[in-house]
Amino acid sequence: MSKLERFLEAQERDYRHAMQEILAGRKQTHWIWYIFPQLRGNGHSENSIYYGIENLEEARDYLHNPVLELRLLAAMDAMMFHRDRPAAEILGSVDAAKLRSCATLFHLARPEEQMFRTVLKAFFRGAPCPLTVKAVDQFS
Repeated sequence: MSKLERFLEAQERDYRHAMQEILAGRKQTHWIWYIFPQLRGNGHSENSIYYGIENLEEARDYLHNPVLELRLLAAMDAMMFHRDRPAAEILGSVDAAKLRSCATLFHLARPEEQMFRTVLKAFFRGAPCPLTVKAVDQFS
């Protein structure tokens, strides 16, 4: 099994439902780890560890998978429908932090993709997640 299969399997179950919740502007169920993955180590729950992205290379591999890339960009774009509201109002404060971490990680993995910077600007005043930046710097 490819390292990325864990995301494909989880998204096969829950992606449509997650998108419905994002578009409705209110997260109600548990899918954040595999829809907006963050760097492993930024969370300590079993799901955060299992779905955590190992490093910048795995983040780039994630973006090279056409299904995962499309779904991530679509989910980020769906968040933008609510750019006039705080991310915490849509996702809850803990999961808003995961969105920030996710957008930071994938912006660092592919700086030319504007969607990640756009999400950071819209919801976090352009400020990246400092934990993610520090961890990625340690890998470099």
